[in-house]
Amino acid sequence: MRKPSAIAGSVLFLILAPGVVAGLLPWLLTDRYGLPFSSIAGFVAAGSLLVIAGLAVLLHAFTRFALEGSGTPAPVAPTEKLVVGGIYRYVRNPMYVAVLSIILGQALIFAHWPVALYACVAGAAMFAFVKTYEEPTLARRYGASYEAYRRAVPGWWPRLTPWKDR
Repeated sequence: MRKPSAIAGSVLFLILAPGVVAGLLPWLLTDRYGLPFSSIAGFVAAGSLLVIAGLAVLLHAFTRFALEGSGTPAPVAPTEKLVVGGIYRYVRNPMYVAVLSIILGQALIFAHWPVALYACVAGAAMFAFVKTYEEPTLARRYGASYEAYRRAVPGWWPRLTPWKDR
């Protein structure tokens, strides 16, 4: 896949997947953010940090797919090579971790428990998808290189030091 197509596909997938899961659905659950902000300043600050960090990681991860892998995160247009650079040197599933961070941040900012419950449901669905579809698919597509990466880099809780694949 050529880089312009990879970038366009990644942007489209960013809008359709994380945009809906971390943006549209929490927005609807909070009655279009019509709820008051939390009265606890620490919750607002912590939630804001989670949202900002989640957005930064999410955008970085999507960029890695288009530029390093010449493909998209979408299963219909996968990368030509396994993406293991940048944030992927610390955690295998940074997009899922970022999306959960964004959702939990919104739950804190708006002190809205239904959004926190939604984060739990979304996290369980993501974990199930990774275990039943994504990991087996990556193992078939990238073989030994994925297995080495999988053994070295945790799926959900980041390493403290970057993995060096070479």
